[in-house]
This record gives sequence, C-alpha cells and structure tokens, in this order.
Amino acid sequence: MEKIKCLIIGSGPAGCTAAIYAARAELNPVLYEGFQPGGQLTITTEIENYPGFPDGVTGPELMEIMKKQALRFKADFRTGLVTKVDFSNRPFVITVDETKQVEAETVIIATGACANWLKLPSEEKFKGMGVSACATCDGFFYRGQDVAVVGGGDTALEEASYLSNLCNKVYLIVRRDVFRASKAMQQRVTDIPNIEILWNHVTKEILGDESGVTGALLENVKTNEQKKIDITGFFVAIGHTPNTEIFKEYLDLQEGGYIKTKPGTTQTSVAGVFAAGDVQDTNFRQAITSAGTGCMAAIEAERFLLENK
Repeated sequence: MEKIKCLIIGSGPAGCTAAIYAARAELNPVLYEGFQPGGQLTITTEIENYPGFPDGVTGPELMEIMKKQALRFKADFRTGLVTKVDFSNRPFVITVDETKQVEAETVIIATGACANWLKLPSEEKFKGMGVSACATCDGFFYRGQDVAVVGGGDTALEEASYLSNLCNKVYLIVRRDVFRASKAMQQRVTDIPNIEILWNHVTKEILGDESGVTGALLENVKTNEQKKIDITGFFVAIGHTPNTEIFKEYLDLQEGGYIKTKPGTTQTSVAGVFAAGDVQDTNFRQAITSAGTGCMAAIEAERFLLENK
C-alpha cells in the first residue's frame, strides 16, 4: 500500500494553499481533487476582492494559478474522489474511488461546503449571470440596482443588510410569516428602509435573457397569488451543506455538520487530522479565509510530523 506523509482532500483555495505550504516544507503532499476540481470558485465568474488582483480575476483563473504554484513545488495532484476514511489508527487508511487504498501519516481535509439551492432549472441557467449564493462575493456588481434575497435565517438577513448598502432596493423573499434569524438581526433588517420583506412567498421561476437575470416570478403560499418583481440579482441564502459525510464516524462535528476544530487551530478531534476552509467555517466562507486556514493546516501538519517521528 502506498504511504503518504501528507494527504490533502479537496482542491479549492484551502487545499491548494495547503499543497503549496506542504510541498515547500518537503512533505511531498498528495492532493486528491474530488468531484469538483478547483472547488466552488470554478463556478464563480469575476472575483474582485482577492488580494493581489487589482483588476479582478475569474474563479477558474484563480484556481488554475493556485494549482500551478503548488505544482511548481512538486505537489502531486491526482484525479479521484475520496470515498472512505479510517482514522482509528495512524497511519490513516484512505480509500479513493471505492477501490484504491493509501496510508497517510497526516490528513488535511479541505472538502468545502456546498450552497443549498432552490433546484429550479432557471436558477441553474442563470448561475453567474445574476444568480449567486454569496452577497459578499458578488454584491458589488449590483450597485444601484434592485436585487432579491431568498431565506429567513441569519445568513439571509445578513446578506440583505449587506446588499442594502450597495443596492437601490432589496426584496427579502421569506417562505413563512416569521424569521428564523436572531432578534437582533430581525430588528436591524426591519429598520432598513430599502429592504422590502415579502412574507409567505416562494420563487416559482427566475426570469432573464441573454444578458442575465431580469426578474423573478413569486407565489404567495397562502393565497396562491403570483407576482413578478423586476431585479438584476438573485441571491440564494438558505444555508450550506459541508462535505463531511465520510468523516462523521471519526471526527467531532459542529451543528450543521461542520468539522469542529480547536480554537485558533485547524486541529480536529483526531491527532494528525486537520480541517481547513469552508468544511470547518460556519461564518466567513471566503476564498481568502479558506486559503489562510489551508496555510495553517500545512504548518500544523509539518509540526505534527516533526513531533511524532
């Protein structure tokens, strides 16, 4: 069985940054790219808030640059999906594509989290053309325009509040007649004059043309009455699902399934296993914070190996 010093699972900003640092530390890291090589950024168009790119960069370009930098230091990128892990003893046993097994002295989990979507065909059609799951990432492109946010929890209200400072008007589409968010967040949103709350509404269709989103067709769940709103941006904020299913037997998880790490570190409940990026981040979920924790995980893996020769 192949023996690996540092195995990285996931190829987004956290995984690629971990690969850069681990390779420079001569840990000979092996990175399995997973079902979406490059992570969620590969479905993101323009990125204007990643440091070092004053003119912006697309998600696929940024991930290609990160991968190229890791390859320069001889990181070993491999196609494959990790389908099973055994963290009961070191070295850890990792199964790839349900058949191949490798042994790893340390593991960095960077499998990310997937945004929850409404699963409308029109939503898929207009992703990157007005449909987004991150106001912090994409809100800047809708300055002075009318947009909508879907959701009734803290995330949705935070997105609506953020967008209200940039946009002309924000429609907040809430399926129920109450919020699930904290009282403080509810008060903040209801006090913002350019946020219109549409209670008891669901989205039936996102409308648009070759230029992108132009509106949305909504339905009142109590009266079945339909209405159309004119918008150019449609933000889905109904939560994220971390990709942690194969780890839950061995690792302590937070509420929502995110991997629990020791404060100020990327250390999990199993010594030698580290978690970086959105898979352990319930708060920020930004490319730059993912990259930062990828750096931390690689440094901590290096120190762990030195201490446990």
